[in-house]
Amino acid sequence: MTQLRIPQAASLLGVSDDTMRRWCDSGKVEATTDSNGRKVVAGVELARVAQEVARGGGHDDPAPSSARNRFTGLVTDVRRDTVMAQVELQCGPFRVVSLMSREAADELELQPGSLATATVKSTNVIVEVPA
Repeated sequence: MTQLRIPQAASLLGVSDDTMRRWCDSGKVEATTDSNGRKVVAGVELARVAQEVARGGGHDDPAPSSARNRFTGLVTDVRRDTVMAQVELQCGPFRVVSLMSREAADELELQPGSLATATVKSTNVIVEVPA
């Protein structure tokens, strides 16, 4: 069974080590101790918490949607040309890049420092595991 140390678990959920420790101390996350006496979280437990966090979302859905992958973050760069715009968001530890029409970027008034949510809907997702 996969066991993750507190810093690893926190990183995977996009929270601080201190937040993860508080969640363990409060019972929100079930943690055990490994053979070296370090606090660890089972992978299956972290998956449960990740789903719980994702359901809470931390944002209001503007309308019902089949898309489940929403990343709220800060716009870090907008590159516009005459027809298209490339918009970069930093969503926790993740960089999300979107290509859209310049008209859409202008209507949304996207600029560095703006808060925005990227919604991802895809029929093809590649999953890799560490070597």
